[in-house]
Amino acid sequence: MRERQIPKVPFIRFLRNAKRILKNPLPFHHENFIEKGDTFRLKIGFGQTVVFSRNPGFAIHALQKNQRNYHKSDIQTKQLAKYVGQGLLTAEGEKWKVQRKLIQPAFHKKALVNLLNKVMDAIQLELQRIEPNTPIDIFPIFNDLAFQTVVKALFSTDIEPALINRLQHITEAAQEMLVRELRQPYKRLYFKYGGPIKKHIALVQEAREILRGFVNERRQSGERHDDLLDMLLDARYDDGSAMDEKQLLDEILILFVAGHETTSNALTFTMELLGRHPEIQERLYDEIVNDSMKENEIPSDSDILAFIKSQTYAKQVIEESMRLYPPAYFIDRVNYEGDSFEGMEIPKGSNLLFSVIEIHKHKDFWEYPEQFNPDRFADNAGMKHPAYFPFGAGPRMCIGNNFAMYEMILAVTEVVKQYTIVSKDTPIEIKPLITLKPQNAILTFIPRS
Repeated sequence: MRERQIPKVPFIRFLRNAKRILKNPLPFHHENFIEKGDTFRLKIGFGQTVVFSRNPGFAIHALQKNQRNYHKSDIQTKQLAKYVGQGLLTAEGEKWKVQRKLIQPAFHKKALVNLLNKVMDAIQLELQRIEPNTPIDIFPIFNDLAFQTVVKALFSTDIEPALINRLQHITEAAQEMLVRELRQPYKRLYFKYGGPIKKHIALVQEAREILRGFVNERRQSGERHDDLLDMLLDARYDDGSAMDEKQLLDEILILFVAGHETTSNALTFTMELLGRHPEIQERLYDEIVNDSMKENEIPSDSDILAFIKSQTYAKQVIEESMRLYPPAYFIDRVNYEGDSFEGMEIPKGSNLLFSVIEIHKHKDFWEYPEQFNPDRFADNAGMKHPAYFPFGAGPRMCIGNNFAMYEMILAVTEVVKQYTIVSKDTPIEIKPLITLKPQNAILTFIPRS
Protein backbone atom coordinates (compact mmCIF):
# COMPACT_ATOMS: atom_id res chain seq x y z
CA MET A 1 0.00 0.00 0.00
CA ARG A 2 1.32 3.44 -0.96
CA GLU A 3 2.34 5.59 2.01
CA ARG A 4 -0.11 8.35 2.93
CA GLN A 5 1.03 11.51 4.65
CA ILE A 6 -0.97 12.58 7.69
CA PRO A 7 -2.27 16.11 7.01
CA LYS A 8 -0.77 18.78 9.29
CA VAL A 9 -2.45 21.66 11.12
CA PRO A 10 0.07 24.51 11.51
CA PHE A 11 1.19 25.60 14.98
CA ILE A 12 0.18 29.19 14.25
CA ARG A 13 -3.46 28.08 13.92
CA PHE A 14 -3.21 26.44 17.34
CA LEU A 15 -1.85 29.67 18.85
CA ARG A 16 -4.47 31.84 17.20
CA ASN A 17 -7.19 29.64 18.70
CA ALA A 18 -5.58 29.26 22.14
CA LYS A 19 -8.31 31.10 24.11
CA ARG A 20 -11.04 29.27 22.26
CA ILE A 21 -9.35 25.90 22.82
CA LEU A 22 -9.01 26.59 26.56
CA LYS A 23 -12.77 27.11 26.79
CA ASN A 24 -13.84 24.30 24.44
CA PRO A 25 -11.43 22.57 22.01
CA LEU A 26 -14.10 20.48 20.24
CA PRO A 27 -15.19 23.01 17.58
CA PHE A 28 -11.53 23.61 16.68
CA HIS A 29 -10.92 19.88 16.29
CA HIS A 30 -14.14 19.43 14.31
CA GLU A 31 -13.09 22.14 11.85
CA ASN A 32 -9.77 20.39 11.35
CA PHE A 33 -11.48 17.03 10.78
CA ILE A 34 -13.73 18.61 8.16
CA GLU A 35 -10.81 20.28 6.39
CA LYS A 36 -8.07 17.65 6.81
CA GLY A 37 -10.00 14.36 6.97
CA ASP A 38 -10.42 11.70 9.65
CA THR A 39 -6.81 11.89 10.87
CA PHE A 40 -4.58 14.95 11.19
CA ARG A 41 -1.42 16.04 12.99
CA LEU A 42 -1.34 19.13 15.25
CA LYS A 43 1.79 20.81 16.60
CA ILE A 44 1.17 22.17 20.11
CA GLY A 45 4.60 23.64 20.91
CA PHE A 46 7.83 22.59 22.65
CA GLY A 47 8.45 20.16 19.79
CA GLN A 48 5.27 18.26 20.67
CA THR A 49 2.77 17.04 18.09
CA VAL A 50 -0.46 15.10 18.52
CA VAL A 51 -2.16 12.91 15.93
CA PHE A 52 -5.94 13.33 16.19
CA SER A 53 -8.20 10.71 14.65
CA ARG A 54 -11.90 9.96 14.32
CA ASN A 55 -11.29 6.80 12.32
CA PRO A 56 -12.89 3.95 14.33
CA GLY A 57 -10.80 1.36 12.49
CA PHE A 58 -7.64 3.14 13.60
CA ALA A 59 -8.97 3.22 17.18
CA ILE A 60 -9.66 -0.53 17.13
CA HIS A 61 -6.20 -1.12 15.67
CA ALA A 62 -4.50 0.74 18.55
CA LEU A 63 -6.83 -0.30 21.38
CA GLN A 64 -7.46 -3.91 20.47
CA LYS A 65 -5.87 -5.53 17.42
CA ASN A 66 -2.34 -4.20 18.01
CA GLN A 67 -2.83 -3.06 21.60
CA ARG A 68 0.48 -4.57 22.78
CA ASN A 69 2.30 -1.88 20.82
CA TYR A 70 0.34 0.99 22.41
CA HIS A 71 0.27 2.43 25.90
CA LYS A 72 -1.46 5.34 27.57
CA SER A 73 0.18 8.73 27.14
CA ASP A 74 1.80 10.88 29.81
CA ILE A 75 -1.57 12.60 30.24
CA GLN A 76 -2.68 9.68 32.40
CA THR A 77 0.47 7.77 33.34
CA LYS A 78 2.30 10.86 34.63
CA GLN A 79 0.18 14.01 34.69
CA LEU A 80 -2.99 12.46 36.12
CA ALA A 81 -0.98 9.95 38.15
CA LYS A 82 0.75 12.69 40.13
CA TYR A 83 -2.67 13.52 41.56
CA VAL A 84 -4.27 10.07 41.93
CA GLY A 85 -1.31 7.69 42.11
CA GLN A 86 -0.40 4.54 40.19
CA GLY A 87 -3.65 2.61 40.20
CA LEU A 88 -5.56 0.66 37.59
CA LEU A 89 -6.44 3.75 35.53
CA THR A 90 -2.91 5.16 35.36
CA ALA A 91 -0.65 2.08 35.59
CA GLU A 92 1.03 0.55 32.54
CA GLY A 93 2.72 -2.67 31.47
CA GLU A 94 3.18 -5.50 33.93
CA LYS A 95 1.93 -3.48 36.90
CA TRP A 96 -1.36 -2.84 35.12
CA LYS A 97 -1.76 -6.53 34.24
CA VAL A 98 -1.17 -7.58 37.85
CA GLN A 99 -3.59 -4.97 39.24
CA ARG A 100 -6.27 -5.76 36.67
CA LYS A 101 -6.11 -9.46 37.50
CA LEU A 102 -6.28 -8.65 41.22
CA ILE A 103 -9.22 -6.23 41.06
CA GLN A 104 -11.29 -7.73 38.23
CA PRO A 105 -13.24 -10.16 40.48
CA ALA A 106 -14.60 -7.24 42.55
CA PHE A 107 -16.32 -5.89 39.43
CA HIS A 108 -17.69 -9.17 38.14
CA LYS A 109 -21.47 -9.03 37.67
CA LYS A 110 -22.01 -11.64 40.41
CA ALA A 111 -20.01 -9.58 42.89
CA LEU A 112 -21.81 -6.36 41.97
CA VAL A 113 -25.20 -7.88 42.78
CA ASN A 114 -24.35 -7.65 46.49
CA LEU A 115 -23.99 -3.87 46.17
CA LEU A 116 -27.31 -3.09 44.50
CA ASN A 117 -29.31 -2.31 47.64
CA LYS A 118 -26.56 0.06 48.77
CA VAL A 119 -26.61 1.74 45.36
CA MET A 120 -30.40 2.00 45.40
CA ASP A 121 -30.36 3.58 48.89
CA ALA A 122 -27.87 6.23 47.76
CA ILE A 123 -29.90 7.03 44.64
CA GLN A 124 -33.21 7.37 46.47
CA LEU A 125 -31.67 9.55 49.18
CA GLU A 126 -30.06 11.98 46.74
CA LEU A 127 -33.12 12.22 44.48
CA GLN A 128 -35.07 13.60 47.44
CA ARG A 129 -33.16 16.84 46.80
CA ILE A 130 -35.08 17.45 43.55
CA GLU A 131 -37.36 20.47 43.99
CA PRO A 132 -40.54 19.73 42.02
CA ASN A 133 -42.18 22.24 39.68
CA THR A 134 -39.13 24.52 39.86
CA PRO A 135 -36.43 24.96 37.19
CA ILE A 136 -33.19 23.62 38.71
CA ASP A 137 -29.68 22.80 37.54
CA ILE A 138 -29.74 19.02 37.80
CA PHE A 139 -26.00 18.44 37.46
CA PRO A 140 -25.06 19.15 41.11
CA ILE A 141 -27.69 16.65 42.27
CA PHE A 142 -26.47 13.92 39.92
CA ASN A 143 -22.86 14.76 40.69
CA ASP A 144 -23.50 14.25 44.40
CA LEU A 145 -25.63 11.17 43.65
CA ALA A 146 -22.83 9.49 41.71
CA PHE A 147 -20.26 10.39 44.36
CA GLN A 148 -22.45 9.10 47.17
CA THR A 149 -23.07 5.91 45.20
CA VAL A 150 -19.33 5.27 45.00
CA VAL A 151 -19.06 6.02 48.74
CA LYS A 152 -21.83 3.53 49.56
CA ALA A 153 -20.41 0.87 47.24
CA LEU A 154 -16.95 1.28 48.74
CA PHE A 155 -17.65 1.83 52.43
CA SER A 156 -21.32 0.91 53.11
CA THR A 157 -21.35 2.48 56.55
CA ASP A 158 -22.37 6.05 57.34
CA ILE A 159 -19.49 8.51 56.99
CA GLU A 160 -19.36 12.08 58.22
CA PRO A 161 -20.81 14.25 55.40
CA ALA A 162 -18.13 16.93 55.85
CA LEU A 163 -15.40 14.38 55.02
CA ILE A 164 -17.27 13.15 51.95
CA ASN A 165 -17.78 16.73 50.77
CA ARG A 166 -14.08 17.43 51.28
CA LEU A 167 -13.12 14.34 49.25
CA GLN A 168 -15.43 15.41 46.45
CA HIS A 169 -14.02 18.95 46.41
CA ILE A 170 -10.43 17.71 46.28
CA THR A 171 -10.95 15.18 43.48
CA GLU A 172 -12.77 17.76 41.34
CA ALA A 173 -10.20 20.50 42.03
CA ALA A 174 -7.34 18.20 41.00
CA GLN A 175 -9.04 17.41 37.70
CA GLU A 176 -9.62 21.09 36.96
CA MET A 177 -5.93 21.77 37.59
CA LEU A 178 -4.96 18.99 35.20
CA VAL A 179 -7.18 20.51 32.49
CA ARG A 180 -5.37 23.82 32.88
CA GLU A 181 -2.04 22.03 32.45
CA LEU A 182 -3.18 20.25 29.29
CA ARG A 183 -4.82 23.23 27.62
CA GLN A 184 -2.15 25.78 28.52
CA PRO A 185 1.16 24.00 27.83
CA TYR A 186 2.78 27.41 27.36
CA LYS A 187 2.29 27.99 31.14
CA ARG A 188 4.07 24.77 32.07
CA LEU A 189 6.92 26.47 33.94
CA TYR A 190 4.56 28.68 35.93
CA PHE A 191 2.39 25.73 36.91
CA LYS A 192 5.45 23.75 38.01
CA TYR A 193 7.37 26.47 39.85
CA GLY A 194 4.67 29.03 40.60
CA GLY A 195 2.79 26.87 43.07
CA PRO A 196 -0.51 25.64 41.52
CA ILE A 197 0.62 22.04 41.02
CA LYS A 198 2.22 21.85 44.47
CA LYS A 199 -0.96 23.22 46.05
CA HIS A 200 -3.18 20.61 44.39
CA ILE A 201 -0.83 17.73 45.18
CA ALA A 202 -1.04 18.81 48.84
CA LEU A 203 -4.83 18.72 48.57
CA VAL A 204 -4.70 15.18 47.22
CA GLN A 205 -2.46 14.16 50.11
CA GLU A 206 -5.19 15.42 52.43
CA ALA A 207 -7.68 13.19 50.58
CA ARG A 208 -5.39 10.20 51.01
CA GLU A 209 -5.27 10.84 54.76
CA ILE A 210 -9.06 10.87 54.89
CA LEU A 211 -9.21 7.58 53.00
CA ARG A 212 -6.50 6.08 55.21
CA GLY A 213 -8.72 6.85 58.20
CA PHE A 214 -11.64 4.98 56.60
CA VAL A 215 -9.46 1.94 55.86
CA ASN A 216 -7.93 1.82 59.35
CA GLU A 217 -11.36 2.12 60.93
CA ARG A 218 -12.59 -0.86 58.91
CA ARG A 219 -9.56 -2.96 59.79
CA GLN A 220 -9.84 -2.16 63.49
CA SER A 221 -13.57 -2.88 63.60
CA GLY A 222 -13.14 -6.42 62.29
CA GLU A 223 -16.62 -6.15 60.76
CA ARG A 224 -17.55 -7.27 57.25
CA HIS A 225 -19.91 -5.36 54.98
CA ASP A 226 -19.31 -7.16 51.67
CA ASP A 227 -18.68 -3.85 49.94
CA LEU A 228 -15.90 -2.88 47.54
CA LEU A 229 -13.55 -2.05 50.40
CA ASP A 230 -13.92 -5.57 51.80
CA MET A 231 -13.28 -6.99 48.32
CA LEU A 232 -10.14 -4.87 47.90
CA LEU A 233 -8.88 -5.83 51.37
CA ASP A 234 -9.56 -9.51 50.61
CA ALA A 235 -7.87 -9.45 47.18
CA ARG A 236 -4.65 -11.45 46.94
CA TYR A 237 -1.84 -11.55 44.39
CA ASP A 238 -0.60 -14.89 43.03
CA ASP A 239 1.90 -15.15 45.89
CA GLY A 240 -0.87 -14.77 48.48
CA SER A 241 0.02 -11.21 49.53
CA ALA A 242 -2.43 -8.31 49.78
CA MET A 243 -2.08 -4.80 48.39
CA ASP A 244 0.14 -2.56 50.49
CA GLU A 245 -1.47 0.56 51.95
CA LYS A 246 -0.19 2.95 49.27
CA GLN A 247 -1.51 0.79 46.43
CA LEU A 248 -4.84 0.33 48.19
CA LEU A 249 -5.23 4.09 48.62
CA ASP A 250 -4.27 4.66 44.97
CA GLU A 251 -6.99 2.27 43.82
CA ILE A 252 -9.63 3.80 46.11
CA LEU A 253 -8.76 7.34 45.03
CA ILE A 254 -8.99 6.34 41.37
CA LEU A 255 -12.39 4.72 41.99
CA PHE A 256 -13.61 8.06 43.30
CA VAL A 257 -12.19 9.98 40.34
CA ALA A 258 -13.19 7.56 37.58
CA GLY A 259 -16.32 6.20 39.21
CA HIS A 260 -18.39 9.29 39.85
CA GLU A 261 -17.75 12.02 37.30
CA THR A 262 -18.41 10.03 34.12
CA THR A 263 -21.63 8.65 35.61
CA SER A 264 -22.91 12.02 36.79
CA ASN A 265 -22.20 13.51 33.36
CA ALA A 266 -24.00 10.69 31.55
CA LEU A 267 -27.03 10.88 33.84
CA THR A 268 -27.35 14.63 33.41
CA PHE A 269 -27.11 14.45 29.61
CA THR A 270 -29.68 11.63 29.61
CA MET A 271 -32.13 13.75 31.62
CA GLU A 272 -31.61 16.69 29.28
CA LEU A 273 -32.29 14.51 26.24
CA LEU A 274 -35.40 12.97 27.80
CA GLY A 275 -36.71 16.43 28.63
CA ARG A 276 -36.33 17.43 24.99
CA HIS A 277 -37.98 14.22 23.71
CA PRO A 278 -41.24 13.69 25.66
CA GLU A 279 -42.35 10.82 23.39
CA ILE A 280 -39.23 8.83 24.29
CA GLN A 281 -39.69 9.73 27.95
CA GLU A 282 -43.27 8.40 27.96
CA ARG A 283 -42.28 5.19 26.21
CA LEU A 284 -39.62 4.72 28.88
CA TYR A 285 -42.18 5.41 31.62
CA ASP A 286 -44.52 2.75 30.23
CA GLU A 287 -41.76 0.13 30.39
CA ILE A 288 -40.85 1.13 33.95
CA VAL A 289 -44.46 0.89 35.16
CA ASN A 290 -44.95 -2.51 33.54
CA ASP A 291 -41.84 -3.97 35.21
CA SER A 292 -41.61 -1.89 38.36
CA MET A 293 -40.63 -3.42 41.68
CA LYS A 294 -43.38 -3.68 44.27
CA GLU A 295 -43.93 -0.55 46.31
CA ASN A 296 -43.50 -0.53 50.10
CA GLU A 297 -41.30 -3.61 50.06
CA ILE A 298 -37.55 -3.73 50.54
CA PRO A 299 -36.32 -5.55 47.43
CA SER A 300 -33.51 -8.04 47.61
CA ASP A 301 -30.35 -7.51 45.56
CA SER A 302 -31.56 -10.24 43.17
CA ASP A 303 -34.92 -8.43 42.80
CA ILE A 304 -33.11 -5.24 41.85
CA LEU A 305 -30.92 -7.10 39.36
CA ALA A 306 -34.00 -8.68 37.74
CA PHE A 307 -35.56 -5.24 37.46
CA ILE A 308 -32.39 -3.81 35.85
CA LYS A 309 -32.35 -6.62 33.29
CA SER A 310 -36.00 -5.99 32.46
CA GLN A 311 -35.33 -2.34 31.59
CA THR A 312 -34.13 -2.86 28.02
CA TYR A 313 -35.41 0.47 26.73
CA ALA A 314 -33.80 2.37 29.63
CA LYS A 315 -30.51 0.75 28.67
CA GLN A 316 -31.00 1.84 25.04
CA VAL A 317 -31.78 5.40 26.16
CA ILE A 318 -28.57 5.56 28.20
CA GLU A 319 -26.48 4.03 25.42
CA GLU A 320 -27.81 6.55 22.90
CA SER A 321 -27.17 9.38 25.35
CA MET A 322 -23.56 8.19 25.74
CA ARG A 323 -23.21 8.09 21.97
CA LEU A 324 -24.19 11.75 21.62
CA TYR A 325 -22.42 12.90 24.77
CA PRO A 326 -19.70 10.37 25.71
CA PRO A 327 -18.28 11.31 29.14
CA ALA A 328 -14.90 9.85 28.14
CA TYR A 329 -14.80 11.83 24.93
CA PHE A 330 -11.21 11.09 23.95
CA ILE A 331 -8.79 8.16 24.30
CA ASP A 332 -5.03 8.69 24.22
CA ARG A 333 -2.28 6.26 23.23
CA VAL A 334 1.46 6.24 22.38
CA ASN A 335 3.12 3.50 20.32
CA TYR A 336 6.21 1.67 21.59
CA GLU A 337 7.43 0.87 18.06
CA GLY A 338 6.79 2.33 14.62
CA ASP A 339 3.52 1.21 13.09
CA SER A 340 1.30 1.85 10.08
CA PHE A 341 -2.42 1.95 9.44
CA GLU A 342 -4.09 2.23 6.04
CA GLY A 343 -0.85 3.50 4.52
CA MET A 344 -0.20 6.08 7.25
CA GLU A 345 3.18 5.72 8.93
CA ILE A 346 3.03 6.09 12.72
CA PRO A 347 6.59 6.77 13.97
CA LYS A 348 7.68 5.33 17.31
CA GLY A 349 6.50 7.46 20.23
CA SER A 350 3.66 9.22 18.41
CA ASN A 351 1.02 10.82 20.63
CA LEU A 352 -2.39 9.66 19.38
CA LEU A 353 -5.70 11.08 20.48
CA PHE A 354 -8.87 9.34 19.33
CA SER A 355 -11.92 11.61 19.42
CA VAL A 356 -14.73 9.40 20.72
CA ILE A 357 -17.33 12.15 20.29
CA GLU A 358 -16.38 12.57 16.63
CA ILE A 359 -16.44 8.80 16.05
CA HIS A 360 -19.86 8.59 17.71
CA LYS A 361 -21.25 11.23 15.33
CA HIS A 362 -19.43 10.21 12.15
CA LYS A 363 -21.92 10.30 9.28
CA ASP A 364 -20.19 7.34 7.58
CA PHE A 365 -21.08 5.07 10.51
CA TRP A 366 -24.34 6.47 11.91
CA GLU A 367 -27.60 7.29 10.18
CA TYR A 368 -28.79 10.77 11.17
CA PRO A 369 -25.96 10.99 13.72
CA GLU A 370 -27.24 14.14 15.50
CA GLN A 371 -30.66 12.58 16.15
CA PHE A 372 -31.52 11.11 19.57
CA ASN A 373 -32.83 7.66 18.65
CA PRO A 374 -32.53 4.91 21.31
CA ASP A 375 -33.95 2.36 18.85
CA ARG A 376 -30.58 2.22 17.12
CA PHE A 377 -29.40 0.24 20.17
CA ALA A 378 -32.16 -2.37 20.14
CA ASP A 379 -31.06 -6.02 20.43
CA ASN A 380 -27.74 -5.09 22.07
CA ALA A 381 -26.59 -3.35 18.89
CA GLY A 382 -24.09 -1.27 20.86
CA MET A 383 -22.00 -4.35 21.63
CA LYS A 384 -21.56 -5.01 17.92
CA HIS A 385 -21.27 -1.51 16.46
CA PRO A 386 -17.81 -0.77 14.98
CA ALA A 387 -17.91 2.93 15.92
CA TYR A 388 -19.12 2.91 19.53
CA PHE A 389 -16.66 3.27 22.43
CA PRO A 390 -18.46 4.70 25.50
CA PHE A 391 -16.25 2.66 27.86
CA GLY A 392 -13.19 2.34 25.60
CA ALA A 393 -12.21 -0.90 23.86
CA GLY A 394 -9.81 -3.80 24.14
CA PRO A 395 -8.16 -5.07 27.34
CA ARG A 396 -8.26 -1.62 28.94
CA MET A 397 -12.00 -1.18 28.59
CA CYS A 398 -13.38 0.46 31.74
CA ILE A 399 -13.49 -2.13 34.52
CA GLY A 400 -16.53 -0.44 36.07
CA ASN A 401 -18.75 -0.45 32.97
CA ASN A 402 -21.27 -2.93 34.44
CA PHE A 403 -21.45 -1.05 37.75
CA ALA A 404 -21.99 2.24 35.89
CA MET A 405 -24.78 0.81 33.74
CA TYR A 406 -26.55 -0.73 36.75
CA GLU A 407 -26.36 2.58 38.62
CA MET A 408 -27.54 4.65 35.65
CA ILE A 409 -30.49 2.37 34.85
CA LEU A 410 -31.63 2.54 38.49
CA ALA A 411 -31.24 6.33 38.63
CA VAL A 412 -32.96 7.04 35.31
CA THR A 413 -35.90 4.73 36.00
CA GLU A 414 -36.35 6.11 39.51
CA VAL A 415 -36.54 9.69 38.19
CA VAL A 416 -38.88 8.92 35.27
CA LYS A 417 -41.12 6.83 37.54
CA GLN A 418 -41.64 9.84 39.82
CA TYR A 419 -41.46 12.83 37.47
CA THR A 420 -42.20 14.18 34.04
CA ILE A 421 -39.04 15.99 32.91
CA VAL A 422 -39.46 19.32 31.13
CA SER A 423 -36.47 21.08 29.58
CA LYS A 424 -35.79 24.59 28.42
CA ASP A 425 -35.80 25.12 24.65
CA THR A 426 -32.15 26.09 24.28
CA PRO A 427 -29.52 23.60 23.02
CA ILE A 428 -27.70 21.32 25.45
CA GLU A 429 -24.52 23.01 26.67
CA ILE A 430 -21.23 21.19 27.23
CA LYS A 431 -18.00 21.89 29.10
CA PRO A 432 -15.18 19.58 27.97
CA LEU A 433 -12.68 19.02 30.79
CA ILE A 434 -11.02 15.68 31.55
CA THR A 435 -14.50 14.33 30.92
CA LEU A 436 -17.33 15.83 28.89
CA LYS A 437 -19.36 17.77 31.45
CA PRO A 438 -22.82 19.33 31.06
CA GLN A 439 -23.35 23.02 31.70
CA ASN A 440 -26.49 24.97 32.66
CA ALA A 441 -28.57 21.77 32.74
CA ILE A 442 -31.76 23.52 33.83
CA LEU A 443 -34.75 21.16 34.00
CA THR A 444 -38.16 21.14 35.65
CA PHE A 445 -39.48 18.00 37.34
CA ILE A 446 -43.26 17.71 37.52
CA PRO A 447 -44.51 14.99 39.90
CA ARG A 448 -46.54 12.25 38.20
CA SER A 449 -50.00 11.80 39.65
